[in-house]
Amino acid sequence: MNNEIIWTRTILSVYRYLERISNAIDKIVKRSAIASGFLSHQNYYYNNVLSISQKIIDLSQRKVTIINLKVLIDDILKTLSKRDAAVLIEKYIDCLKIKEIAQRENLSVRTVFRRIESAEISFAKTLRLKGYCESKLASLLKDEKWINNVFCRLAQKEEDICLSNGYIEKAASM
Repeated sequence: MNNEIIWTRTILSVYRYLERISNAIDKIVKRSAIASGFLSHQNYYYNNVLSISQKIIDLSQRKVTIINLKVLIDDILKTLSKRDAAVLIEKYIDCLKIKEIAQRENLSVRTVFRRIESAEISFAKTLRLKGYCESKLASLLKDEKWINNVFCRLAQKEEDICLSNGYIEKAASM
């Protein structure tokens, strides 16, 4: 269950960036399509119809994967208890610190830690019930290097990953 919890933390950590990555992919596709109309003899080899088409197809597949991941997370959050969903949203999507959550909910820090741990376990179990075991998630997200990087960081016990906009833009262009 350990890697399933790491996957849970990973996909919840990247959730808030999925829409921006999707929009960045749209911009790259648009730029590639517009640039394809300006072929000259010098750049024809790298910008021929086949290579541009393949790039657009690859980017479109990335977008489908990202959208499917976002929908999966939304579905799971809707099936969890309100308390579990709320604590996961506060921690991973709203990026609140444990102390902030404790103050907001008028709870002890230790209680917040327990609630987060319990909610993560519930999320991981629901993920597994929907057919997304760790091997399926690894396979689904194998081409998303930025998500795999987050997974590796979390596996190495690095907490509270905060991805910059520059990192996200770079990740979208990979």
